Amino acid sequence: MRKLFLVFLFFLVLFLGGFIVSFFFPRTIVIEHSQNFPIDNSNSTFENNPENHKKELFYLKVISDIRDDFILERKSFLEVDLSKMKVKLYQDGKPIKVVQILTKGDSQEWGGSAIGVYKILSGNKLSYSIISKVYMPYALHYYGKYWLHGEPYYPGGRKLLSSVSGGCIRLRDKDAKNIYELSELGMPVLVINKEKDYYQFANKNLSEFPEVSAKSYLVADLGSGFAFAEKNSQEKLPIASLTKLMTAIVVAENVDLRKSISVNPEMLEAYGSTKGLEAGKSFRVVELFYPLLTNSSNDAAEVLSGFLGRAKTIKMMNEKAKAILMKNTEFTDPHGLDPKNVSTAQDLFQLARYITEVRPLFWEITKGKEVQSFGKIHFDIKELWNKNVFINDPNFVGGKTGYTLPAKNTALFIFKFLTNDKKARDIAIILLRSKNNKTDTQKIYKWLQENYSLSPVAPVVKG
Repeated sequence: MRKLFLVFLFFLVLFLGGFIVSFFFPRTIVIEHSQNFPIDNSNSTFENNPENHKKELFYLKVISDIRDDFILERKSFLEVDLSKMKVKLYQDGKPIKVVQILTKGDSQEWGGSAIGVYKILSGNKLSYSIISKVYMPYALHYYGKYWLHGEPYYPGGRKLLSSVSGGCIRLRDKDAKNIYELSELGMPVLVINKEKDYYQFANKNLSEFPEVSAKSYLVADLGSGFAFAEKNSQEKLPIASLTKLMTAIVVAENVDLRKSISVNPEMLEAYGSTKGLEAGKSFRVVELFYPLLTNSSNDAAEVLSGFLGRAKTIKMMNEKAKAILMKNTEFTDPHGLDPKNVSTAQDLFQLARYITEVRPLFWEITKGKEVQSFGKIHFDIKELWNKNVFINDPNFVGGKTGYTLPAKNTALFIFKFLTNDKKARDIAIILLRSKNNKTDTQKIYKWLQENYSLSPVAPVVKG
């Protein structure tokens, strides 16, 4: 009996001791992240709390980060660095060959070289370009109209000499031969335009983020990938007409923009109509970007996708999304009427970054500007209803809006700001399921100015 009493007393002491310790010394530990330490949450679940812009600062993944991933995985791959004008061949994660790039495309024209993660699709000791009408020695095809090759020449033997290419990567013949012989079909091709710059934004005591109606949003610097604020930025949601930005990219990178498309009646069956776009007429591919990106024409999207074949175009849109790190995006039509066209705010950041670096002429079109179109434009640009609400703001770089009942209002806007050290930065404001794109954006715009010492590049004229 005495032994049973002692055992009971022993467990009673343990229980009471544990209770006392847990009462006075709770086991919850709060770990605070350093605000200056870059945290990459692009591949992890991020707490979707409207206050997170105060608690966790992070940098979104960009294409140049993939190089580090490949090296850690000990992959064999080709790195095409357009900023350093170098092609580097890696074997098992180690560089074994570096050669100089002679010529790349001009992003200020239609010939910008496509960046992203691709793979060698085919290789020929001698290929012929139908668009440029030249032979390309030791040519490696990795995507769309884009090849890595030696010094091109015309059928008569005369070399094509130019300071820029139509988007292909041109090497000296001997270097092209070396890369050709060391490469393999299916080898990844990583094309980088610039490195992530990790710019540090000065901030004051951050005020509370404004209340906005969007279910999901992301505010981020395009150059560094730094996210100022986010909410539900990894949630897949319908994107409506933001889809048309990818339609434009895929068509521009796979079709000769000077080619004509004949409009068939079945191409005009989508919801809505576009003045001047009628069955029986023909338009150059590049002309159709105007109603597509300003008036948000569903007809124009159908006509453009019809050139390559609708199903093929949609397939290529999905492939392109993966190539530029839009891993949670899916397209089912070329215009966005189907609510199964979904993406995330973080993925749309990658789309914004891509267009800004490689296809900036699209942004000019979204502002109602006329760009190089290889001849007369058969649409009255001034008569097209431009649905991009900030076209009169001189700091508006470009963007696109959308609306369907399931998606509500969607928006992808780029604005140029000056930092307190007079550095110009392009900042994306991305909204999904917003009740009012304009009001939400204006609130965020003001919050950025007040909290990060940012100022407009040019004064906004009120009127």
